[in-house]
Amino acid sequence: MKKVFTVILAAALALVCTACGGSKSDAGKDRLAQIKEKGCIELCTEPYFAPYEYVDPTKSGDEQYQGMDIEVAKYIADKLGVELKITALDFTAVLSGIADGKYDFAISAIAYSPSRAESLRLSDVYYSTNTGYGFIVRTEDVGKYTDLDSLKDAVVITQSGSVQEALYNEYGNGDCKEFKLVANMTDGYLAVAEGKADVCICSTASAQLYADANGGLSIPDYRFDVDPNMNGTCVAMPQEGTESLAEVVNECIAELKDAGSIETWYGEYQTAAAELGIE
Repeated sequence: MKKVFTVILAAALALVCTACGGSKSDAGKDRLAQIKEKGCIELCTEPYFAPYEYVDPTKSGDEQYQGMDIEVAKYIADKLGVELKITALDFTAVLSGIADGKYDFAISAIAYSPSRAESLRLSDVYYSTNTGYGFIVRTEDVGKYTDLDSLKDAVVITQSGSVQEALYNEYGNGDCKEFKLVANMTDGYLAVAEGKADVCICSTASAQLYADANGGLSIPDYRFDVDPNMNGTCVAMPQEGTESLAEVVNECIAELKDAGSIETWYGEYQTAAAELGIE
């Protein structure tokens, strides 16, 4: 009887896992048609980058995921007339999950980069800053770490799989005392604050929010020289079978930008995250 129950339970779990998912046989098929057929769209995101996305501990289920990016995802789902399903992952798993076609789309403060555009289908930019990529350091070290040459004796840290990691590998040539990687950017900021690292390579807009909320950290003037497109964030989709999905996503982005909704959400969730004590 126990064995029979186990088989039944396994079958039930299989149905749950595939109810809003595709299969290998779906590879290359039109993703938009699949989404409409199954009645939901699967989002993957790394929910630790407020105000883009974060976890509200007062909520549960998919409602716990809040932020500007989540609102963009909800708008796209509503436009398609389907349910939004959210899966939280580490950032590297977000990128690989989309590249492998395991999820329909990812919205997770994903910056444009030429290498990402080769493995992912990237939407039009939906949000952009002009603050660029640079460093966050302890305030007493702000005059010490002023460019890449000054990092020779520093412990440098950044997020695994991020544009920041690629920038350091390209321009820094690994010329530092030690180079560390963490799963999310907040851990990088915290490592600097606690003296476990000296410099975090970062998006300075996000880093400034963290510094303002916590104190003791500052942003030096140095900025990496990058393609301006890399200051913008995009929706990522699998390459195969997503041409029609990308068209809808870009329509949604245009509508939201015209309405000023994305800027409004950024401000609202910046305030909401701060009130929850989330940086």
